[in-house]
Amino acid sequence: MDFSAIKILFIFIFISFIYPKTLALIYPQDLITHDSVFDFSPFSPSFSISPPPIFPPTTEPLVPALFVIGDSSVDCGTNNFLGTFARADRLPYGRDFDTHQPTGRFCNGRIPVDYLAARLGLPFVPSYLGQAGSIEDMILGVNYASAGAGIIFSSGSELGQHISLAQQIEQVTDTIQQFIMTIGEEATADLISTSVFYISIGTNDYIHYYLRNVSDVQSVFLPWSFNQFLAQTMKQEIKNLYNANVRKVVVMGLAPIGCAPYYLWLYHSKNGQCIESINDMILEFNFAVRYIVAELNEELVGATVIFCDAFEGSMDIIQNHDRYGFNVTDEACCGLGKYKGWILCISPEMACSNASNHIWWDQFHPTDAVNAILADNVWSGLHTPMCYPMNLQDMLAQSTR
Repeated sequence: MDFSAIKILFIFIFISFIYPKTLALIYPQDLITHDSVFDFSPFSPSFSISPPPIFPPTTEPLVPALFVIGDSSVDCGTNNFLGTFARADRLPYGRDFDTHQPTGRFCNGRIPVDYLAARLGLPFVPSYLGQAGSIEDMILGVNYASAGAGIIFSSGSELGQHISLAQQIEQVTDTIQQFIMTIGEEATADLISTSVFYISIGTNDYIHYYLRNVSDVQSVFLPWSFNQFLAQTMKQEIKNLYNANVRKVVVMGLAPIGCAPYYLWLYHSKNGQCIESINDMILEFNFAVRYIVAELNEELVGATVIFCDAFEGSMDIIQNHDRYGFNVTDEACCGLGKYKGWILCISPEMACSNASNHIWWDQFHPTDAVNAILADNVWSGLHTPMCYPMNLQDMLAQSTR
C-alpha cells in the first residue's frame, strides 16, 4: 500500500469518526455516462446542502449564458451527488459565501466563474447534476465541472467518482439536444454560438496521475510529451464543442501547484519555496495549450478562443502579495500539518479565522480573495494581463462590432 492509499484510508477513518451517521444518497445514474468505472454508493452529508442563491441580473446580460467545464477550480456542486472523497459539502467550505453555507465549491467563498457571471450580468450558474433538468434551469448556463476530473479519463479515480472532460463534453451535447427539442434548432444555434464557454481543467492530470506515476506513466512519457498529449486532447475536445456551434471559449491555464501547501509539505519545502520541478511542468503545459489556442483561432472559422494564464496571474499575486493585501503566502487557511498541507480541510476547527489575508484556502485551492483577482484579470486584465490574444471583455466587444 503506497503513501497515497494510506493517507486516504486515514482520512476515511477520521471522517467516519467525526461524522459516524451516514445516509444513502440517491445517485442520478441517468445523468452520468455509462462508462463510469465506479460502482459504490456515496455517503451523504449529515446536513442539507444550501443551494447558491439565484440572483436576478441587475443589468441586461452581455451574453445569453455561461457554460462551465472543468475540475474543482470551478466545481459548484457536481460532486455533492457523487460517491467521492473530493467533496466540499461541509463547513468550513462556503463559510464566506453569499449564503455562509457549503454549496460544493472548493473555497471559503466564491469561485472565479461566480465573479465572471456577475460581470456578464448573469446569475450564478447551477451545477448540471444539481438542477432539475428544465430549460428554465439551464437557459442562462450550466456548470458541468467535477472535482477530481482530468483531461485523462482515469485521473483522480482513487478519490472516487468524477465526471471527466470527455464526459462533460457529452453532457454539453445532451444539454444542447434538450434545447433543440424545446426551443428549436435555430434558436439553440444562436444561443450556443453567442454564449461563453469557460474551461478550467488539467491540474488533476498531474496531481492524481503523472506525479503519482499511475500505470508507470513517467517511463512512457517525459514531461514535455505528456504535456503535448494533454494539450492535443484538449484541442480535440474544443473542436468537438465547435462542431456543436460553440464559438466563444475561454481556456484557463493551470495555476502553480508547485506552490500549493500540499507539495510544500510533501517535498519538505524550506521557507515556503515553491517546488520548481512541478511548476516547470505546469509552465510547459500552459505553453502547449497557448499554442493550440493560437492554432484553433486559425482553424475554426468564426470562433474566438482565448487562453488565460492562471500561472502568470497567480505568480503575480504571490510575488506581489503585499500589494494585494496577503500576508500568508505559503500556509493554507484550513488543514493540518506543516503549511497545513498534510491533511485536507474537513472541520471548521481546522480553519483560520480570517481567510482574506491568505492566498491558499486548503491544500490545493485558493481563497475567495484570490479568485476575485484572477476573475478580474480574465475579464479585463485589471491587475495584470494574463489572457491571449485578448481578455474576455475585449472578446465580447469584438463580437458586437
